Amino acid sequence: MRALLAAGFLIWLGSTVPAQSFAAATVIKLRALPPDDTRPTPEEIAGGALDDRFQPFSKAPGHTYWRDYWLRVIPEDPPSVEGIPVVIMNVTRGLHADLIAYREGKVVALPLVAKLSGFLGARDLVFTLPEGVAAAQPLYAHVTSSSSRQQFLSFSLSELEETLSRGTERSRMIALAFGALMAVSIAALLIWFMLKDQLFILYATMFSLQALYVAYLSGQGFDWPMLSYAIPIDSFAWNVPVGLSGAVACLFTREIADLKYFSPRVYRTFGWFAIAFLIITAANAAKFVGMEGVVNDIGNIMFVIAAVFTVAVCFLAWRRGNRAAGWFLIAWCLLEGFTIAAALRFLATSTVDSDVLYYYGLPLSMVAASILVALGVADRLRAQRVALSDAERRAQTDPLTGVLNRRTLIERLDAACLRAKARGLPIALLFIDLDHFKQINDTFGHQAGDACLRAIIDPIHAELRQSDVIGRYGGEEFVVILSSADAAAATPIAQRILERVADVRVAGFGDPISVTCSIGVATSDTLGIWGEPLLAQADAAVYVAKRSGRNQIHLAPPILA
Repeated sequence: MRALLAAGFLIWLGSTVPAQSFAAATVIKLRALPPDDTRPTPEEIAGGALDDRFQPFSKAPGHTYWRDYWLRVIPEDPPSVEGIPVVIMNVTRGLHADLIAYREGKVVALPLVAKLSGFLGARDLVFTLPEGVAAAQPLYAHVTSSSSRQQFLSFSLSELEETLSRGTERSRMIALAFGALMAVSIAALLIWFMLKDQLFILYATMFSLQALYVAYLSGQGFDWPMLSYAIPIDSFAWNVPVGLSGAVACLFTREIADLKYFSPRVYRTFGWFAIAFLIITAANAAKFVGMEGVVNDIGNIMFVIAAVFTVAVCFLAWRRGNRAAGWFLIAWCLLEGFTIAAALRFLATSTVDSDVLYYYGLPLSMVAASILVALGVADRLRAQRVALSDAERRAQTDPLTGVLNRRTLIERLDAACLRAKARGLPIALLFIDLDHFKQINDTFGHQAGDACLRAIIDPIHAELRQSDVIGRYGGEEFVVILSSADAAAATPIAQRILERVADVRVAGFGDPISVTCSIGVATSDTLGIWGEPLLAQADAAVYVAKRSGRNQIHLAPPILA
């Protein structure tokens, strides 16, 4: 666990360092030509006839809502690059652009060679510079918008092979993370069909929502079949899954930490958190009335509070001995660490300048979290199975001696008889009764009597095979089931048990207490009976042994027809 935390911390630390590239080293100034009734031609624009009408982009009123306008793109001192230089236009999906340049007195269009998906629903439009067009000369972009929503754009310069390679690597990482998250979610759902534990439903729901979140937040999901239908809803595609994921995570936390039994008040608190996340998810509709920022701020505050509260609760549950909560704690810290780091970087810069964070740290932290949480769920099931096995054992055994109780003994006898009859094999019963047990209780006390009962178990076990069964029938009476044993095999076993018990000395209650027993033997091969009738014959045989002087065995005689 410490190694996982250390690795996660190093990746997280590396993600805070901005990526250095040719694009980041180039300053690009933008100037905008406000739209008007006249529509300038590309020749007028590229020829520079209207350059004096362009104004600084940041000061152009309403440029984020313009539907059709021109931009003047001015790279300042771009360094030379090996390979084919490209202009990258990072835009929201509602924007479309055509880039032109002026070469030898003519307008030249820059070829659009790729559209690469980007975070927050953006796209990188990659244009190559035609031969004869220098990277430092002004370019002009005709920008049109198909959406009435606020739009954003930025420019950078890079090299074609590096850009396409980086885009392919980013797409591959998001696709692998999405596939892994959906795979574990489907596996959990299939397991739920067998075990019917709601924890698997919550697990599958939580990480399938995380898969949708990272697919749409990275922009990759908008280019995939089926998921591309979410293009019209824009930011809802990632805001809704992450809000619902928060609600499900609250429900999952209270189950994995067993809060219903250990802290009902905290259990109810997580329920209220889940309802709050559902409300904030529905409140994303406030985007249509211009209150998106307020809703996002409230949602971010809720996520921080819920994340910290979850860490505290899981830590306390882990300290209480809940190992499953410990696994979830590590997963949650890893996941939330990268999520918060990504959010802070988005607040600090509008560009995706750290592939380590966005395309490695964030998606891989989700995959790692899904694996760690799966280990936690498995650990919880293991603990439940151990607890159930222990409860079953206690229900089946005598608490004083540790052997089977009477009810379970009769069940085992019936099952053993069915197997023996089906295979044509005999079965033998030894009915063991301690001699003078009442006298031991009266003389030395009941604690001494209990000690004598416990003391004879190991000597009896020493003469039994693994397939044989011993149970306490009642009081000082024990029954041994000898599978596949006839009268010839059962009699010497009974004799050896008799001798071992006679060697027992129980100390701690004054003079050492000597213990003896009487044993009645009944076998199916001599009596032709099974089950409880056979047990009754063994019981009758032990009374004969007692009446004959005790500390001896007696074989039940064949029943006369």
